[in-house]
Amino acid sequence: MSEAGQPGARAMRRDARERREALIAAAEACFRESGYLVPLERVAARAGVGRGTLYRNFKDRMALALAVFEREAGLAEDIDPALPLEEALETVIRRGALGSALFNRLAVDMPMAPEDVAAFKTIKERALGILAPVVERAKRGGLLASSVEASDVLIAARMVSGLILQHMNPDQIGDEVTVGVRLVMDGLRAR
Repeated sequence: MSEAGQPGARAMRRDARERREALIAAAEACFRESGYLVPLERVAARAGVGRGTLYRNFKDRMALALAVFEREAGLAEDIDPALPLEEALETVIRRGALGSALFNRLAVDMPMAPEDVAAFKTIKERALGILAPVVERAKRGGLLASSVEASDVLIAARMVSGLILQHMNPDQIGDEVTVGVRLVMDGLRAR
């Protein structure tokens, strides 16, 4: 897909890209503060654009939510596959904590159509692709049980994120992630 989010679409001008990014950032903040049913006019106002600009960039609320998640997933793509598993997992959790919290809220606020579910599965597959080499290396090194898969580690990451975010602001995760990862990893280790 191109930057415009549509197959075959032209690359966006810099000012259009900046407006789109402003909309995604504003949506992330509004969704976090008020849930997914926040009026989209509020998202547009927070981004400093009009409602028409919002709808030129995103066909509906779910498209905007998917853009927020795409951006969150992109933050994890630069994780070094040579990192030790616990460090990689902490990095994924820290970078994806906000995305996890937003997804939990989305699940409560909005029903998803089959095409929306498919789009979220694509994001999940990207995350699994990032974790798979790290998990395989840890299994070869005897650090993980041979039955553990990247999907298990992703579930563990979501569990730790969920527990942490129930009690604190995503910007204040601190040592809680390290403790949570250690506890979960103890259960995944080779015996």
